[in-house]
Amino acid sequence: MNKLTQHLKTVLAAFFLLLACMASAQEFPEPMQPRRLVNDFTGMFSPQETARLEQKLRRFNDTTSTQIAIAVVPSLHGYAPNDYAQRLAEQWGIGQQGKDNGILILLKPKTRDASGQVAITVGYGLEGVVPDAIASRIIRNEVIPAFQQGAYYAGIDRATTVLMQLTGGEFTAEQYARGGGNGIGWFLLPFFLIVFLAPLFRRRRGNYTADNRGSHGDFFPPFFFGGFGGSNSGGFGSFTSGSGTFGGFGGGSFGGGGASGEW
Repeated sequence: MNKLTQHLKTVLAAFFLLLACMASAQEFPEPMQPRRLVNDFTGMFSPQETARLEQKLRRFNDTTSTQIAIAVVPSLHGYAPNDYAQRLAEQWGIGQQGKDNGILILLKPKTRDASGQVAITVGYGLEGVVPDAIASRIIRNEVIPAFQQGAYYAGIDRATTVLMQLTGGEFTAEQYARGGGNGIGWFLLPFFLIVFLAPLFRRRRGNYTADNRGSHGDFFPPFFFGGFGGSNSGGFGSFTSGSGTFGGFGGGSFGGGGASGEW
């Protein structure tokens, strides 16, 4: 009788373990295939927006090895945003093993019954570059204001730009914090320069032929409208970029920090 009881306990333990594994698999999805950095399980972004984000993040990954990934999930299954983001990032292994240089931006879209959630979790190797306070500032100042206007792509585009510049060493966390909470304001400087210099270009347009002006107007340079094109432009269908296909995540590790917000 004791042997039977022990056998039943073993079978039940295995059964409940299997149920737990199945529940976990449903709560934390596997990365999308083919492999990519932008994993949108909800359709929050249009195909064109997804392609632009994918190409932007993949080029950064190819040149720096730092992986900034985006995951858009329909539900957090009762987890706090930071907890869910950390668990998902750890499961996917975002970043390089040994370097732990991964960042995950987690999004749960707003619904009629629940607010939207956003979290940024940072790998061990980047915690000094993007501390929790800076991740929180990025969410408050780059993401939430845009999301409140329904500009989801713009908010994520701004956030990823700041994260790329922080991890790329273009400015420090302290410099971003001293910027008055608006890390991208100075990025608009070229736009304003072009606007104010427009009359000068118009006066000189007689020196340009129709071929030199191009198809974007009389004075705007082609790169202002997304680059010169050519063979390095990526494609959405194959998720290719100028540096080839994305090989997947490298096995980075994450701590329990990060930041979150809602809209």
